[in-house]
Amino acid sequence: MNISNMNNIESRVQSYWTKRAHNFNIVRKNELNSSISERWREEIVHFLPEGKVLQILDVGTGTGYFAILLSQIGHQVTGIDLTDAMLKEARDNAALYQVHPTFQQMDAQKLAFLDQSFDVVISRNLTWTLPDPESAYREWMRVLKKGGILLNFDADYASNIRNHNTSASHISDTEVYGHCGVTPELEQENASITLSMPMSRKQRPYWDQKFLENIGFSRSGYDLSVGQNILKEHDLKDAPMFLVWGVR
Repeated sequence: MNISNMNNIESRVQSYWTKRAHNFNIVRKNELNSSISERWREEIVHFLPEGKVLQILDVGTGTGYFAILLSQIGHQVTGIDLTDAMLKEARDNAALYQVHPTFQQMDAQKLAFLDQSFDVVISRNLTWTLPDPESAYREWMRVLKKGGILLNFDADYASNIRNHNTSASHISDTEVYGHCGVTPELEQENASITLSMPMSRKQRPYWDQKFLENIGFSRSGYDLSVGQNILKEHDLKDAPMFLVWGVR
């Protein structure tokens, strides 16, 4: 993808999530107030060292879900997102839940942090939206401390689009969970953006895990069961959530 195309697609992504920020936040706040949050917490804590306050970077924080969840258990969290409207929702949510993560507007592919700044880099539903996922993974590795861990939760949303009519009138009950307030126009834009991204042509999460290995993570792997374990009936049949993890 050349620079002109990359800038254009990033502008479209930013516009799309600006329009969706408020309704998307409704979904995430419902999660924060449900048993899903406890299942997320158990999944993440399983990978973290005990008895230590960790410096955690939440990449693509959106409305602050992971930043809030991990702040609640005592960690120091920085959440970044490309979309200012999402960050506004995130700051409001942090105030509501009385936690104090730091939020910054930033491109996940070009981080403004020093090398080895974080013990953990975590992300959810971001990588599929990136025009240059290779640069993103390299940047995430760069800011991890030696022995630090990357936890990337994502799904092959392009597969879901290919297998379904993308008009809002054909969204299943399961998909409505993540598409609160999405108009037919936004649904079509989502499909167009998704299918234009490099990740739409990758075999995931196998490509992700192999790429982490190739760029120097000391250990890496994936888990195909996290969507069913955490989201249960809300996990998409044709795009189940997976975890890609790596240890620097």
